[in-house]
Amino acid sequence: MPEGDTVWLAAKRLHDALAGQVLTRSDFRVPKYATVDLSGRTVLGTTPRGKHLLTRFEGGLTLHTHLRMEGAWKVYGTGERWRGGPAHQIRAVLATADRTAVGYRLQVLEFLRTGEEERAVGHLGPDLLGPDWNPDRALANLLADPARALGEALLDQRNLAGIGNIYKSELCFLIGATPWLPVGALPADRAAVLPGLAQRLLESNRDRVVRRTTGLRDHDLYVYGRAPRPCLRCGTPIRLADQGDGSRERPTYWCPTCQTGPAPTPGSRHAHGTSPRTTN
Repeated sequence: MPEGDTVWLAAKRLHDALAGQVLTRSDFRVPKYATVDLSGRTVLGTTPRGKHLLTRFEGGLTLHTHLRMEGAWKVYGTGERWRGGPAHQIRAVLATADRTAVGYRLQVLEFLRTGEEERAVGHLGPDLLGPDWNPDRALANLLADPARALGEALLDQRNLAGIGNIYKSELCFLIGATPWLPVGALPADRAAVLPGLAQRLLESNRDRVVRRTTGLRDHDLYVYGRAPRPCLRCGTPIRLADQGDGSRERPTYWCPTCQTGPAPTPGSRHAHGTSPRTTN
């Protein structure tokens, strides 16, 4: 699933390509909006909110999209071949005189009145890359349910918006806690730095194509996608197991030596074998 930094970059590309331009064509390939035609409207801009994208048009209209697991917005020049996937995966087309934005595999696509955007994003916690970022509020949100597993709390967009499965695993490693440690059991000094660390990681990666959390030349990530290779700090094989986030199980990586707290035991129904996985 694209994470907050990926969505921020997608919003920037859409904004840079379309903002201030008049649409010459629009095409929405979902039954509810198949007859909507925005030709002649000016695009005011695109802004990210957590993992959501809000594209605003003159007349007080907003297109709300969410990439979920496999969605993507691609921008092409006039006459350039579209390469984001087969035609049947296209859900939206926004074209100006010299740029065309194509939305592939968009799992959420809806129109809202711009003044009613909070209907779609009002439930979100502070946005790690947004103007509303507030580390104190984010920490209070995380600690509000002290019995909840840290990894689940980090993925809950109502606590803070923008963290996905990769950052969840990397953040837990960096603060030395397993994703299954109850939030309330996290030492106060580690809890205090967690929101700021999350924000710095996303901010440092928002303009990058390849996400990096290590600062090491030959290794982009500390634990995510690295099972059963050795930990970059201690050499212990990285482990892999599933962890729920309230909606689905997600592959979770950790070092059993560098990170303290509960974790699935080898052979449990949540634990995987040691075959490596590809980083997404």
